[in-house]
Amino acid sequence: MTRKYFGTDGIRGRVGEYPITPDFMLRLGWAAGMAFRKMGACKVLVGKDTRISGYMFESALEAGLTSAGADVMLLGPMPTPAIAYLSRTFQAEAGIVISASHNPHDDNGIKFFSGKGTKLPDELELMIEELLDTPMTVVESSKIGKVSRINDASGRYIEFCKSSVPTGTNFSGLKIVLDCAHGATYKVAPSVFRELGAEVVVMSAQPNGLNINENCGSTHMGQLQAAVLAEHADMGIAFDGDGDRVLMVDHTGAIVDGDDLLFIIARDLHEHGKLQGGVVGTLMSNLGLELALKDLAIPFVRANVGDRYVMADLIERNWLVGGENSGHIVCFHHTTTGDAIIAALQVLMALKTRSEGLAQARQALRKCPQVLINVRFGGGANPLEHASVKEASERVTKAMEGRGRVLLRKSGTEPLVRVMVEGEDEKQVRAYAEELAKLVTEVSA
Repeated sequence: MTRKYFGTDGIRGRVGEYPITPDFMLRLGWAAGMAFRKMGACKVLVGKDTRISGYMFESALEAGLTSAGADVMLLGPMPTPAIAYLSRTFQAEAGIVISASHNPHDDNGIKFFSGKGTKLPDELELMIEELLDTPMTVVESSKIGKVSRINDASGRYIEFCKSSVPTGTNFSGLKIVLDCAHGATYKVAPSVFRELGAEVVVMSAQPNGLNINENCGSTHMGQLQAAVLAEHADMGIAFDGDGDRVLMVDHTGAIVDGDDLLFIIARDLHEHGKLQGGVVGTLMSNLGLELALKDLAIPFVRANVGDRYVMADLIERNWLVGGENSGHIVCFHHTTTGDAIIAALQVLMALKTRSEGLAQARQALRKCPQVLINVRFGGGANPLEHASVKEASERVTKAMEGRGRVLLRKSGTEPLVRVMVEGEDEKQVRAYAEELAKLVTEVSA
């Protein structure tokens, strides 16, 4: 069934434009509360990132949830995976995250977790959508929900992250630059790495509500690269605004993306007999990752782009590790969703075990040249359905057959068409990508 409001990662859009408005969030809170209450007594955790509109939407959701009879526990600014974890430990029926992840401050959105810390089941999302189109009611006064605040949420999550590495692990002698994207990791991430013994230099950890993801974090790596070189650090770690994506920088200033990190984690688990199956990537995963894993006899499959599809494939196969080149990495042997801090810790443990630096560890993965061009479109007709775009894509695919891949897809979170071409010859790959991107731009005008 086609969803009216939910996308691949909750509900997201520009603040003030429907449905990212206070009145919709009030109704969404009510509809979610009504749906969750069908499971019995209802307790819902609500967390957010650092963007200024979070205050407004937190209040609206709180009013809606309590009007449906749900009790609300407020977490304040916390990474998205922390809400997933705390929803489990507090035995809540659900967790709600107010965040637009890696988007700028003028976007916002809502993500839901089940009481098990996983994405909501399809049937529950559909129930919420159906309720959104019905008249809003209020439970009788004696059944209105109560609101409380969890004051030790950060400490609980810090200890959970530290528990993902063996007791006694010490990263002393390691100098790390952390870029917190002025986002939800700004408090907890420095504490985690410092408490595990690393020397930590922190940047982009002064959120003011408007600077989240602004020229920093995993989507803007330049400042981190410069800082790693200036500080003579062993590595840099960059999170996105809500803490579910991580990218790194090695000591030379080179960017280490999600494919590299996924390879390092998977190889370490494989060498210790703990991988349990293979690795799930996506249609955007570099061909080099597939080939490097194949050399290690590690199975590899591609899911559709989006963390929910990666996780669905992992669950279906009973595998443990998967992710995207954007840095969204799932380690099911430790947690139930993509967690940037935990993924970073697994990389550090793998490096420590092999006594390798980040630059050395990634050398076994030889990437194929891959060019990705984002084309913005007005949100009307799907440019990928245009006959000329289809023809051009098929022609380039045929020309690249056996030597590369072509992928055109719409973003699930922004009005963008992503044009990706991958192959052996970088000059040819770039020419094909620019040709296809130009055509998509023309038909979108």
